[in-house]
Amino acid sequence: MALALGLAACQKGFTVAFTTAAALVNQLMEARDEKRLLKMQRELAAVKLLIVDELGYVPLSPTGAELLFETFSQRYERGSTIVTSNLPFEDWTQVLGSERLTGALLDRLTHHVSILAMNGDSYRLKQSARRRAAGAEQNQATPVVDPDTGEITAT
Repeated sequence: MALALGLAACQKGFTVAFTTAAALVNQLMEARDEKRLLKMQRELAAVKLLIVDELGYVPLSPTGAELLFETFSQRYERGSTIVTSNLPFEDWTQVLGSERLTGALLDRLTHHVSILAMNGDSYRLKQSARRRAAGAEQNQATPVVDPDTGEITAT
């Protein structure tokens, strides 16, 4: 869903950036260490739509959580941000490591938003199950060799 919205924004001429939360935090920490954090923050603030995928898959260091908070805070009411997560809000403290920081982040992220709760089976798991079922059907087929052409077919 987030990718589809990002693609639609691109087609409308908006600038879009897509990253995972872990990758973004790593980039922010590297930029800080290399004394180019302000430049990166300005670049992120200029993007019309920032899509941050997979928040919650990897716990963040205190510094990483603070840098992510700063990024979202700088974009607050200036640019659109989509965040995807497999965690309910009440579990975000485990990822961000601080109730205070989590509360402040959620305050900014949930103001002026639409929250889409996507419940149900995983699309990837469904697709994988279909591939396995199709592979099993192919494995059960009996190969037949045409004696005239040598072509192998399955029946």
